[in-house]
Amino acid sequence: MKTLLKSSLLGLSATLLFAQCGPQKTEESSEEEIVVEDVKTPTLTKVWETEATLTTCESVLYDKNSGNLYVSNIEGSPTEKDGKGSISIIDKEGNIVNQEFVTGLNAPKGMAISNGKLYVTDIDELVEIDLGTGEVTNKYLVEGAEFLNDADAHDGKIYFTDMNKGLLHVMEGGEISTISEENASLNGVAVSSNGSIYGLDGSGLKMFNADGSSSVLNSTVTGGDGLIILGDDNYVASRWAGEIYFVSGDGQTLLLDTKAEESNTADVGFIPEENLVLVPTFMKNKVVAYKLDY
Repeated sequence: MKTLLKSSLLGLSATLLFAQCGPQKTEESSEEEIVVEDVKTPTLTKVWETEATLTTCESVLYDKNSGNLYVSNIEGSPTEKDGKGSISIIDKEGNIVNQEFVTGLNAPKGMAISNGKLYVTDIDELVEIDLGTGEVTNKYLVEGAEFLNDADAHDGKIYFTDMNKGLLHVMEGGEISTISEENASLNGVAVSSNGSIYGLDGSGLKMFNADGSSSVLNSTVTGGDGLIILGDDNYVASRWAGEIYFVSGDGQTLLLDTKAEESNTADVGFIPEENLVLVPTFMKNKVVAYKLDY
């Protein structure tokens, strides 16, 4: 019995020794590969500019039916009824086609197109112009208006702002009503294809609700002038002093800053099929086109 026990113990010791000296099994570690996608930064690249004869150009609007670009020129004071204001036509290459398409206006600013008519804000009036002839076919006085500014059209309705009074108006069937009040220096207005209304004022980029209230979508780009809806919650907004921003759900990107050159960026327009942002430079008296890449 003793001999057998001793042998068994020796065998067990040898087995343990070889087990400890043999190759040890290690637990394999795996690292998950993380792919970081490049985030594209939106940019503007200059394509063309007009001659500097569009005196105090405030707004530019693209008409997809004719291919014309309409430019509103204040020419005199932004608030005086001096009859110096005009509308010019340029083409998509920046050539001035008709310098004096419409004359005798006062201080024309924002524009909208609906049913073959061009609607232009003019201090305290909404002016209706026949696109075929350039004749003024109607003037709608807005009671109590002080500084009518931007405009847009949707489904036969003309939306426009009174910046001084912070009001958003709509004209339908020749009747004007106010749909939102108490907006801080409301300027730019744009309506999406589904009828949603957006604006730029002292609080930033906002969307208007059916009851006239609003929700702020971006509180950084404040005091904006022109507004472009790109879709998919992407926008382009300009500030008059010389800034243009790309705005999305992720924030905002400064696309252009021309303040040092004293070149204004007023009520911008857009040619969607070419991704061209059209910039009226106000006191530089020309329109500049930039290719938007985003």
